[in-house]
Amino acid sequence: MAELALPEKRPFDMAKLRTWTLPAAVMAVFVGFSIVEPRVFSQANIFNIVTQTSYLAIFAMAQTVVIVTRGFDLSLGFAVSLVSVLSAIVMVAAGEPTLAITAGIFTGLAVAAVIGMANGVLIAGIGINPLVTTLGVANIVLSLASTVSGGFPVSGFTLQFSQLFAQNTLLGLPVPVVVAAVVFAALSVLMNWTSFGRSLYIIGANPKAAVVAGIRSGPVVAAAYCLCGTLVGLGALMLTARTGSGEPNLGGNLTLESIAAAVVGGVKLSGGEGGIAAAVLGALFVTVLSNGMNLTQVDGYLQQICLGAIIIIALVTSRGHSRH
Repeated sequence: MAELALPEKRPFDMAKLRTWTLPAAVMAVFVGFSIVEPRVFSQANIFNIVTQTSYLAIFAMAQTVVIVTRGFDLSLGFAVSLVSVLSAIVMVAAGEPTLAITAGIFTGLAVAAVIGMANGVLIAGIGINPLVTTLGVANIVLSLASTVSGGFPVSGFTLQFSQLFAQNTLLGLPVPVVVAAVVFAALSVLMNWTSFGRSLYIIGANPKAAVVAGIRSGPVVAAAYCLCGTLVGLGALMLTARTGSGEPNLGGNLTLESIAAAVVGGVKLSGGEGGIAAAVLGALFVTVLSNGMNLTQVDGYLQQICLGAIIIIALVTSRGHSRH
């Protein structure tokens, strides 16, 4: 007697589930907080969430560039502070608005690129662990920011800088949102359609395969950290324009938040997987969560516990998915 053929089991598509999980989580958090605090759902707060997300998205995208290579940047938050202080000092010294803005932007991007390149050379050129390298550079950068500023905000630079990069709108959107969108578009093309971007993923997924493919990992990884630093500088300048002064503590929790946004979005710390869109969506989730906790007056220390817990949960979940 012939055996009945059982229908073939289709493997569960975990990738599709992950595609919808985070957007659903964002909506759930937003609705949950709006029930507790109706102001969460106000037009002004939604506008604030979008603007805040644009800042964090830039830093999350910067982290993503190096995370896909199996690295990360713990100096990010302190680099933001140093860029803010030095660019403010230069603008104050320049005086004339156009010259001040030009000099401030150049200084901020140059300083951030140098910090990124220092990380890249130490990691890719000398072979020091990313954790040790970026933590050491973070301490140096923090000390410089505190020394140069004397521990106090640097104010007095031209108001046109803040008006241009924080208060103006372009195409009906706040300038920070437009800048984040341009960075997103440029990085999406770079990471998905260029040999440099593909090399980053190959290096992160399988360093030995990268060698076989003829990829020079050292220069590529160093360039990735330099790009990360430059993006951090751009974000730091945008934040400086928003605060209206050079702040030695401006970086605050950005290192943790940027890594949390990238990891929650699906960028794997083990390297080789994750996209720019994932980092932006993760930034939206972290911003909505932080915004809701602020409006419901959750203690700041508890907020940091929540962010840490989210990173751990995301890592555990990602580890579980990788076994399928």
